[in-house]
Amino acid sequence: MEEKPIRLVAGLGNPGPEYAATRHNIGFMVADQLTAQFGSTWERSTKWDALSANCGAVLLVKPMSFMNRSGYPLLAIAQFYKIAPREILVVLDDLALPLGRIRLRIEGGSGGHNGLESIIMQFGTEEIPRLRIGIGEAPLEGSVDYVLSRFFEEEKPIVRSIIDRSVAAVKCAIDNGVNSAMNTFNKTEES
Repeated sequence: MEEKPIRLVAGLGNPGPEYAATRHNIGFMVADQLTAQFGSTWERSTKWDALSANCGAVLLVKPMSFMNRSGYPLLAIAQFYKIAPREILVVLDDLALPLGRIRLRIEGGSGGHNGLESIIMQFGTEEIPRLRIGIGEAPLEGSVDYVLSRFFEEEKPIVRSIIDRSVAAVKCAIDNGVNSAMNTFNKTEES
């Protein structure tokens, strides 16, 4: 299948100060860093429940619905701008990856992530590129509490590094395509 250029980058998280800097909001953190690097600012849209920032030919989005409803504002934005699912890059947290690891994929299932599941359900396809960011494995009981917790002090240098690495991966996907970014960043992750 022919690769499409990335036109929209969606960082996932939960709105509100009580969720800021939590593990589940690492997608928001990456989106914030991207916006700062592009010299853009977030604007609240009255058309959909999201913040957006124009960064050249790419639209950055942070859905302001809660994580498990991320697909609703994202679909509305994509329909308005006529953006196909394969032209979207979703940035999200992943419990299955160790803290500090990232994994780019062109398509696939939700892996149990409620935000990605909402997006897949709304768009009706798994053919949505995504950048998964490892937040570390949750305790056997308490994954909800874990993803909604803040990073430990000793984890913060790793988090800063992985945000920078994720920003570089997103920029590579925008500039060179998701396949190129996968070849560069997934290989580096495996070595």
